[in-house]
Amino acid sequence: MKQLYPHIVVESKKNNSELVKAVKSLEDTDNKYVIVYDNSFDNLQVVMERKKLKQFADDKENVFLIDIICFEYVLLEFKDLLKWIFAPDDNFLKTRASAIAAREKLVNSIETGELNYKDIKEIVAYDEHLGMHNVEKLAAKLLFDLTRNTGFEVSKAEIGECWVKSCCEWRERMDDDVCGLDFSRLSAFEKMKSIYEKSCLKEQFQAVGLEEVS
Repeated sequence: MKQLYPHIVVESKKNNSELVKAVKSLEDTDNKYVIVYDNSFDNLQVVMERKKLKQFADDKENVFLIDIICFEYVLLEFKDLLKWIFAPDDNFLKTRASAIAAREKLVNSIETGELNYKDIKEIVAYDEHLGMHNVEKLAAKLLFDLTRNTGFEVSKAEIGECWVKSCCEWRERMDDDVCGLDFSRLSAFEKMKSIYEKSCLKEQFQAVGLEEVS
């Protein structure tokens, strides 16, 4: 948001429940509020809280909801993900083939509206604990397994510098750390614009009235 919409003030809450409370008690009618809320469709608690959030948002003319599964899924579905994190002859393309196949099947399943991803053999083969995971946990696990030991590593604790900084400002980069952007280096703004344009963010942002990124 800092790169694409620097005029927008970004605030966060401790958890989903606090966000619901904040929207419910909102009295300001002068500003526009765009709410980004994880929509883990197979997590019952999240589903129930989202229903409450939508109810309170619908009562206010200046509150709009963005519908994304979770932050990790936005990066997981990003069309250039593999092109960025792996060099063309990267050995990770072989050693992480199971995660790559599971990612492709999960994204295709959700994009086509077939939400029974737990019946897909490539995903079952990848995640032996699939029965205990909802789509948010699966997306987070997949993204971490694909990006670990790279400058793009994403965990629940932090996001790799290569996502949020211009190429190549990775402080811990070693001589053999070569990614798919090594010969087409991008600025931080170019990275954010590309993620916006090649993920669900473009459609979702425009749906709530955020202008086209130029």
